[in-house]
Amino acid sequence: QVQIVESGGGLVQPGGSLRLSCAVSESIFSIAFIAWYRQAPGKQRELVAGITNTASTNYADSVKGRFTISRDISKNTVYLQMNSLKPEDTAVYYCNTPLRLNKGNWGKGTLVTVSS
Repeated sequence: QVQIVESGGGLVQPGGSLRLSCAVSESIFSIAFIAWYRQAPGKQRELVAGITNTASTNYADSVKGRFTISRDISKNTVYLQMNSLKPEDTAVYYCNTPLRLNKGNWGKGTLVTVSS
C-alpha cells in the first residue's frame, strides 16, 4: 500500500508563500492521479489541486493563480507551491490518491496557518 507523508506547513503572514511536499513510497509515475486536499476548522475537506500521471493539473477556483502543483518523479514527491496566501487558506493540508481516499486512508497532513 502506498504510504504518503506531507510536510512543509507552518505559520506565514498574509501575502506570504509556502511550499508543501508530499513524499510517496512508490513511483508517482505509476499513479494516475494525486492531489492536495485541505480541511479548515469546522469545514469539510476539499480538493485544492491535482496532477495526473501525464502532468495535467486542476485547481479549486479559490486557489487558481496562487497555487501551483508539481511533481519530481525522480524523488517520488509532489509539491504544492502556495503564493499570496490568505487567512482563509489556513487549514490542514493532505496529499492523497483516489485509491487511498476510497479506503478512507489519510496521512497526518501538515498545518498551514496564515495570520499576522
